[in-house]
Amino acid sequence: MTHALDPEDQKIITLARSARARNGSAEGAAVRDETGRTYAATGVALPSLQLTALQVAVAMAVSGGASSLEAAAIVGDADDPDEKDLAVVEDMGNGTLFLAAPDGTVKGRYI
Repeated sequence: MTHALDPEDQKIITLARSARARNGSAEGAAVRDETGRTYAATGVALPSLQLTALQVAVAMAVSGGASSLEAAAIVGDADDPDEKDLAVVEDMGNGTLFLAAPDGTVKGRYI
């Protein structure tokens, strides 16, 4: 991106990077709900449960009472967001989804 991000958007990218690094995961995600609360997560890969990092972060937000998202961020090596991740953001009211590289460089902005 050629312009600076809003500090609150940069914060969720930083939270996603931190979750990814802390857990040694391939992907980290963070979301900001309609009240400004943030949630960060990594994916779940169990034999009986497979969730992307963003799906986990959204589930945490919904479990905490969120009814919509202002923004979401995914940090990892992917060049495009997974269709499941786009769908979950749409389910939560079409907030902005940022896709960022592991170093925090924004690769794309969606929805």
